[in-house]
Amino acid sequence: MRPVDRRVRNHFGLTARRVAVRSQRPWYFQALLTALFMALGFVLAYWMLHDTENIREKLQEARLENKELEIKLVGAQRELQVELATNNNLAKELATVQDETIKIKEDLYFYKNMVSKRAR
Repeated sequence: MRPVDRRVRNHFGLTARRVAVRSQRPWYFQALLTALFMALGFVLAYWMLHDTENIREKLQEARLENKELEIKLVGAQRELQVELATNNNLAKELATVQDETIKIKEDLYFYKNMVSKRAR
């Protein structure tokens, strides 16, 4: 048992040997890998920025379409205002015509009563 305790103390205790942790890859491989990732980043950035022309064209088309839709919207709003004004005018005229009709019916009823009284 004692030799096992010594081995455990040698590996895990205060008296354990100091260990230096080193990378498995040599420095030139890490430098090459870093350069490769940087080049890949630059290529991706160039591709994204180079593709902005297409994005700008799409943006311009969207702006033109937006202006056309705004023009159509303004036209539709004006037509709606005209229709509302026409409906209001027609409602007023209908109310006046109905009032006149009621007055004419009252006059007609009055004259029919006068004629029927004379006929008796």
